Amino acid sequence: MIPIMSTALDQLEPEAVWKHFAALAAIPRASEKEAAARNYVLALAGRLGLESVQDDAGNTVIRKPARPGREAAVPAAIQGHLDMVCEKNEGTVHNFDTDPIGLVVDGDWLKAEGTTLGADNGVGVAAALAVMESDTVAHGPLEFVFTIDEESGLTGASKFPGGLLKSKYFLNLDNEEEYTLCIGCAGGVNSVARRKIARRAVPSGEAWRIKISGLAGGHSGVDVHRGRGNALRILGRALLALMDRLPLAVADMHGGSKRNAIPREAFAVVMLESAHAPQLKSLLAAYDSEARSDLGSFDPGLRITVETAARPEEVIADADAALIAGILAGQHHGVLAMSPDIPGLVQTSTNLAIIDTSQDQVEIATSQRSSIESSKRAAARMVATVFRFAGFEVEQSGDYPGWKPEPASDIVRTAQAVHQDVLGKKPELIAMHAGLECGVIGEKYPGMQMISFGPHIVDVHSPSERIKISSVGPFYNLLTGLLERL
Repeated sequence: MIPIMSTALDQLEPEAVWKHFAALAAIPRASEKEAAARNYVLALAGRLGLESVQDDAGNTVIRKPARPGREAAVPAAIQGHLDMVCEKNEGTVHNFDTDPIGLVVDGDWLKAEGTTLGADNGVGVAAALAVMESDTVAHGPLEFVFTIDEESGLTGASKFPGGLLKSKYFLNLDNEEEYTLCIGCAGGVNSVARRKIARRAVPSGEAWRIKISGLAGGHSGVDVHRGRGNALRILGRALLALMDRLPLAVADMHGGSKRNAIPREAFAVVMLESAHAPQLKSLLAAYDSEARSDLGSFDPGLRITVETAARPEEVIADADAALIAGILAGQHHGVLAMSPDIPGLVQTSTNLAIIDTSQDQVEIATSQRSSIESSKRAAARMVATVFRFAGFEVEQSGDYPGWKPEPASDIVRTAQAVHQDVLGKKPELIAMHAGLECGVIGEKYPGMQMISFGPHIVDVHSPSERIKISSVGPFYNLLTGLLERL
């Protein structure tokens, strides 16, 4: 593996795409903090003398006239989101508000040093910017759409106004599988549960920190069917097993960081008499073995460890601690239904995402997805019902629509033909079990034909995120070839 400075990416092809990706990697752009990335886009548009428009939310549209001779072509919009998921491994020193992403080349893969890479959706934005400044692509009238805050709830797309775009075709560059054309996606909703908890004085004994780590994590939609471990559920089961055998008290539980990421790590601080320490370690080692066996090759990196911790000021009342552990172990996570129409596509799922115990409250965040609106509502109702049985109050928010596939549309047929001509093979038409901005924006533009495609990116929303370098050139060739055919 070769650590590199971002400027070294200009040695890769296509140079125009990697140049902008390198620049974006150096710009902090967490969700809701995309101003610097937006300024980079606006500065380029200004140098090129292009018209730019911003809506009240901070989404940006740049308009570029057609190349000479293509003025009569049907207008098309190219879209990507400016923000990135900010996840890092424990022990990685990185401030997402100030630090550039450290890039690493590993053979044919580009990844980051202990953090998310931001290829989702940095490479799509970079490709759009490359087209924006190109004087060789024979495109028709173009609109470049750069949205904000996609990752934390499609906020930018939700606030994007109707009537702003003039395009008939909408090209979203946020797909992550090469040789595929995405033509539909799931809708989603967030369900957050909160409950008051009682605390009591700290008993005698030693403080121990139980840590669940080493899991692959990943995107809560795209990766939910891969059998990967959920750190919150594993923590809940571990605590229940310990509570059955040891007189321990729980001071704190926390884990996960994003509602749209499968939680990779979770932690609990417990109090236990020192005489029971050998049994604590023995029980956790046994459970570690059981959990590893359960996950098998789906998620072989699981580690359950225990170490001494600072003595807490209070602990959670025993009944409340048992209830929280039980809800983590018992609340559903994963696939609820597969699509009867598209082989291999998850139709409905739920993600047990985040837990946090504050001084007098526990908060557990989840999200539900489905390509069927009624199934999405049913999944959210199921999750809320389980929480309410345990005395939680549930707030549901961030509801967004799915995107219905239209495989016979003009844009799909044209993209299939261009893919065959440019890349030498027929693309697979897919729908994605994830929220894409196509569904949200498309609802405001009836009749607009949409498609999504991109290079090959794996393990998004986790520090294992990486992009296949050799897939970026074909992706860009497909984009430019399609623009020249529309």
